[in-house]
Amino acid sequence: MTQIFDNPADFADEALDGFVAANRGYVARVDGGVVRSTEVPAGQVALVIGGGSGHYPAFAGLVGPGLAAASACGNMFASPAAGQVYRVAKAANAGGGVLLSYGNYAGDVLHFGQAQLRLNAEGIETRTVLVTDDIASAAPEQIEKRRGIAGDLTVFKIAGAAAEAGQALDDVERLAIKTNHRTRSLGVAFGGCTLPGADAPLFTVPEGQMSLGLGIHGEPGISEHPMPTASELADLLVTKLLADKPEDAGTRVVAIVNGLGTVKYDELFLLFGKIEKLLTAAGLTVVEPECGELVTSLDMSGLSLTLLWLDAELERYWAAPADTPAFRKGNLAPRARRELAAADETAAEELEYTTAAAAALGRLAADLLGQTLNVIMEHEEELGRLDAIAGDGDHGIGMRRGVDAAVAAAELRAGAGASVERILTAAGEAWSERAGGTSGALWGSAVIAAGLALGNRESYSGQDAAAAVTAFVDAITELGKAEPGDKTMVDALLPFRDAFLGALDGGASVGGSLAAAAEAATAAADGTSGLRPLKGRARPLAEKSLGHPDPGAVSFALIATRISAHTKTSSTGTRLAHFEPSELGAKA
Repeated sequence: MTQIFDNPADFADEALDGFVAANRGYVARVDGGVVRSTEVPAGQVALVIGGGSGHYPAFAGLVGPGLAAASACGNMFASPAAGQVYRVAKAANAGGGVLLSYGNYAGDVLHFGQAQLRLNAEGIETRTVLVTDDIASAAPEQIEKRRGIAGDLTVFKIAGAAAEAGQALDDVERLAIKTNHRTRSLGVAFGGCTLPGADAPLFTVPEGQMSLGLGIHGEPGISEHPMPTASELADLLVTKLLADKPEDAGTRVVAIVNGLGTVKYDELFLLFGKIEKLLTAAGLTVVEPECGELVTSLDMSGLSLTLLWLDAELERYWAAPADTPAFRKGNLAPRARRELAAADETAAEELEYTTAAAAALGRLAADLLGQTLNVIMEHEEELGRLDAIAGDGDHGIGMRRGVDAAVAAAELRAGAGASVERILTAAGEAWSERAGGTSGALWGSAVIAAGLALGNRESYSGQDAAAAVTAFVDAITELGKAEPGDKTMVDALLPFRDAFLGALDGGASVGGSLAAAAEAATAAADGTSGLRPLKGRARPLAEKSLGHPDPGAVSFALIATRISAHTKTSSTGTRLAHFEPSELGAKA
């Protein structure tokens, strides 16, 4: 259990600051993560890795010559935001293009994907290779749906070595894809992990049992088994991985026994000895193995086995030198330090004429975001417990971080008289940056889309409210790709939209339409209890999720209900409920 902190909400940032202070010969801090602090040859491909914090040595510990050029670092178990990935990758770019590589998790795919689009639009050629090594998370015929766990290391190491050798972006990408294709992992847990400040682990394992197929974000395993002996555990891991080997597998393998946080090195070495004997008996040659903590999960009691089937090309790059804070192999010539330009965080926003209507509506938007923060704070622990049933348990804290940042950004701009468009755009960007994860990307994009739909008008009507609701919903469905029945927020979101538009078309006020929509969202969120998740981290644990509502749908319904209630009880809400041109139409 993590005990050393001042404020749990600042844990990830403060830990990263301390990591940089302890490793200035390797890394420098940039907004969103770390980059190499030593010189990088011009034209070299920049391998940019990343993910949530709590997995050290992954991800920041793998930045250095022969491995990654930079790491985007999100909050605890939450993906870095798109803006963070973009800034880190731009700082790492040396003119040879960027390869983004990370575990196949929905939040990471959304945020890194948005950053890739932005980098390519600016002329920085950027590619992506997802790590999909966990055999427990999907069947072989759905290998593209598998998540990334300790196999991250094999992909990162070989791609980084290829970049260090001066290979072009095409070849670095090709080698990363081949490495991922030839990598398989399986993990077990004997106990769950606990987020900083939490008073209970994200999951527990019954006495005398072992959980098989866990994730590295605190997700429980897919099944529980009696606690095996070391020999039985070695046989279980080896047998399952060999049964899933790639079709072009050879006889030379890298074996990685990875500790997830609290399993002692002596235990890992004991297990590795038994695994090595089983692999040898199966006719395989173990090449330059690793045994230790490489991709952890805070204080989780557990471990994983990774196998990479080599060919001559991959073996050469696996054996190549690397020098990072947490992973060192061979010898590299010393590198000179480089000076990184400080980011300009004080650039003034472009000034614009703001109508009185847009400013007034902006103040209402900031007020409603404040109500959103209140309801999330009230239900934060409940949402976390619900998410922990089949996920990583961070939905409550992630939502609170995001809304907290959004409220601060909105109030700052509302106080300056900004338009509703400016206020919601800033709020959405702050939400995405601070929350990270899938919900951060979706909510941030949706809030921005609503702001753009409202714009900076001379007056507003109910049709403008309809346009904002539609834009909000479209942003989430287009970015998240979820459909009704997938057991996501969309299952509550679409009924909300349909009820709102239907009531508005029937002559109801915006306030009345919100009430009908909130009621529909709540009923739909409750109805997700009977669904099995088809998207996101909960998908491999579908049976555990059955009987419990989706946390994203529940949090959306709670927010909709609170906003609806606020429009009935406050003067601010009353003005929003009418949404009349006469109310908000005067010029500044």
